[in-house]
Amino acid sequence: MNPAARLQAAIDLLDRITAAARDQGGSADTIIARWFAERRYAGSKDRRAIRELVYDAIRMLGERPETGRAAMLALVARRPELTELFDGSPYGPAPIAPDEPVAEAGVLPAWLAEAFTASGLDADEQAALLERAPLDIRVNTLKADPAAIQAQISGAVPLPCLAAGLRVPSDTPVEQLPAYKDGALEVQDAGSQFVSLAAGVERGQHVVDLCAGGGGKTLALAAAMANHGSILACDIDRPRLSRLMPRAERAGVGIVETRLLNPNQESAMLADQAGRADVVLVDAPCSGTGTWRRNPEARWRLNPQRLDRYVATQAAILDIAADLVRPGGTLVHVVCSLLDAEGAGQAEAFLDRHPGWTAEPLALGAGTPRGPGLRFTPLRDSTDGFFVARMRRP
Repeated sequence: MNPAARLQAAIDLLDRITAAARDQGGSADTIIARWFAERRYAGSKDRRAIRELVYDAIRMLGERPETGRAAMLALVARRPELTELFDGSPYGPAPIAPDEPVAEAGVLPAWLAEAFTASGLDADEQAALLERAPLDIRVNTLKADPAAIQAQISGAVPLPCLAAGLRVPSDTPVEQLPAYKDGALEVQDAGSQFVSLAAGVERGQHVVDLCAGGGGKTLALAAAMANHGSILACDIDRPRLSRLMPRAERAGVGIVETRLLNPNQESAMLADQAGRADVVLVDAPCSGTGTWRRNPEARWRLNPQRLDRYVATQAAILDIAADLVRPGGTLVHVVCSLLDAEGAGQAEAFLDRHPGWTAEPLALGAGTPRGPGLRFTPLRDSTDGFFVARMRRP
């Protein structure tokens, strides 16, 4: 593909991505992967160049653009060398007209910028959400020594305050490494590792991971428990939960059991767990504002109504989780969000609804105190954005 054809491909992809964001369709990564799968003629250099154009345009636009071309013209304003590629060639974009609409550059939609400011996140914190994310791994200490894995990966460096964490060069083909195939490591952002550590699990305990998803935090908990005790991993998403047990087997984890829950029937389906768990981890469904470095188009999907639904869902799940905790046990609230409505405010509301419960101070070597817990941000901690609070039942 010539450069003009690559640019037109990026415009076509941006059209699809903006439509998907508007209609709550597939993610940008999924759309791009499908597009390339249908166009085998695009070589590796083509794919890399097109992806860079697409994501450069996405990152510089706070509001969802009307068209992919308007998005690309905004990028042209910053990279004028692209202008000559609008040459009207058979596979390239049409020449730029003087009065064409151009998307407006920005970091966040206006309503979200206000919400972030109200949550104590200034312009620098907001801008950091759109930087490129690093690549972190968690060494599975049930199978390997972190120092040994570090020695196997060129450029790997330890993550501060995370004994099993390494940061590796962003182009490292982690899933092709023998250690990955053997279950000796998992791709896991440092922030996710910190909030797993915040659960404070110990060997021999009974733990419930109430929103386990694909099991990244479940496996981290199992390793922290030295594979002694029991973990019940639950979710309402069958495809995601089905991936957990193969991962656990590869990791040498034998203490995990999964349970698929039906929406709105969670309490009844967990009746046998009432008052039994030493620790309940709730990695609740959320806006994902803390992961925008990886999914920058996601900020075009969120709206106030959707945020309100997340907040209500989180509160309901936390109340279900509270019934599972034994007296003296702990409930850990985690969201990959930086908004107080989902983080500090949500934890404070839980404590108000449950007299006698107390928030425990967390000292993890990273994160900033926020309300009853800690908040991790890309700017301050070089992690995805997270909030975590650990609350103890009387």
